[in-house]
Amino acid sequence: MRMTFGAVLPPPLVYLFFLGAAYLSDRLVALRLPAGAWGEALGWLLIGGGIALMLWAGLFMLRRRTTVNPYGTPRKLLVDGPFRVSRNPIYLADSLIYGGVALLWGSLWPWLLLPALVLVMQRGVIVHEERLLDQLFGADYRAYRSRVRRWL
Repeated sequence: MRMTFGAVLPPPLVYLFFLGAAYLSDRLVALRLPAGAWGEALGWLLIGGGIALMLWAGLFMLRRRTTVNPYGTPRKLLVDGPFRVSRNPIYLADSLIYGGVALLWGSLWPWLLLPALVLVMQRGVIVHEERLLDQLFGADYRAYRSRVRRWL
């Protein structure tokens, strides 16, 4: 049975769109952050942490035999592993990578666009996924949602 839950934007494309918009904005009006080795080191640390979290969450989902695809129908409600601390660990990982790239670029634009990015992810992706999880897992999902935050 396929559940319908509204349009879902492709999450990687949402992040790429906002990185592209930040890049183009910076080309038009440069808003530079102070350069320094700390920014580059922290940027790579965020990127590495984001990749590690994404791999952990993705492999965890595959091992539990549920879909990683945001267009798919989950077969299980995951509440342990990386899902113990975030209901959306892969989107959190995407955000860490976004922040790392922003630090490496040294531009203020990605940070200015971050609230809009979070809003688009919540309204264009996460709300629809949450509606599907509620339809599929009912009270179990609502109990999980009351214990674990959306992002952190």
